[in-house]
Amino acid sequence: MRPSYIEDAASWEQGFAFYAEVSVRFSETDMYGHLNNTVTFAYFEYARIEYFKHINLMNDWLDPKGEKIPVVADLQCDYVKQVFFDEKLRIYVKANTIGSSSVDIHYMGKDEKGEIVFTGRGAIVQIDKKTGKASKWTEKDKEVFQKSVN
Repeated sequence: MRPSYIEDAASWEQGFAFYAEVSVRFSETDMYGHLNNTVTFAYFEYARIEYFKHINLMNDWLDPKGEKIPVVADLQCDYVKQVFFDEKLRIYVKANTIGSSSVDIHYMGKDEKGEIVFTGRGAIVQIDKKTGKASKWTEKDKEVFQKSVN
């Protein structure tokens, strides 16, 4: 069964360009050697941060004097195939849709054979550090996301 956030699997898959590589560590597996189902969310976080660095959005967020930070509003993962200790994975990331202060990020994990092992999506909202309220993207931020959307 295809997740609701994937309309056309082939074009969705082709829309990814950026990825980060991870190796499944022993500590990330259960007693059967399978990747623990919670670890994919840590992989999403790692790949998302690398993606944000790649598109030059992390600098402002990491600035101690900066006024805005990104927060995860929701996150989901759909498991397709089993993953085991010591497998090498590519975690693909893309901006799917951009709101006024949020962005819907999509994820795709592939194994060394190039087969999809899990997919996911999550909303990231930029907030004002002082107020805790949503803070709109600048036009420059929107342009940066737009260039990386599908």
